[in-house]
Amino acid sequence: MTKTQGDAQPDRSAIEAERGRIREKQLRPSGERPASSARGLHHTALISSDVERTIEFYQGVLEFPLTELIENRDYPGSSHFFFDIGNNNLLAFFDFPGLDVGPYAEVLGGLHHVAISVEPDRWRRLVANLDRAGVDHTVHSEVSVYFRAPDGARIELIADPLGEMYGNQVL
Repeated sequence: MTKTQGDAQPDRSAIEAERGRIREKQLRPSGERPASSARGLHHTALISSDVERTIEFYQGVLEFPLTELIENRDYPGSSHFFFDIGNNNLLAFFDFPGLDVGPYAEVLGGLHHVAISVEPDRWRRLVANLDRAGVDHTVHSEVSVYFRAPDGARIELIADPLGEMYGNQVL
C-alpha cells in the first residue's frame, strides 16, 4: 500500500494493536530466547560514487579508519573498501565505475539507515565535525544524530551503548 498526498492518516490505534499482537506472538522474554545463530555483523556494504570523497568523509569527518582497499572480486575495476566502526565491525563500500547505478533511494527491502554506536564524548566531537564540515544533520534526544552521507545514505551516530536504545534495553 502506498500513501499519496491527500490520503487519510493511518489509524495509529489499529497499528499499535497489530504491533501488540505481533509482539505477543513473536517476542520472547530475554531469558527465554535461544542464542543467535550469528556471531555478529561482519560488514554492511554500501555503494560509493567517488572512492576518495567517501574515504575523506568516513575517515576524515567521522574518524572511522580505512582498513583495506581492494578490487571487488565480482566486478573487475570496482573497488571494495572497509572502515573500522569498532567492536570488530566494518562498514564497507563498493564503487561501480561505468555503471549507472542512479541516486540513493529508500525502497522496500532497501536501506533506511545505518546506526553506529559511539562513546558520548566522541559523539559530541563527531557532531562538531559535522558542523565544521557543513554537513546538514538533526540531533534527537541529545544522544542521536542523523545525517546523509555523500551518496545519500542516512547514517545515525548514537551515544547509547550497544544493546540499548534511548535508555531501553533492546538486546
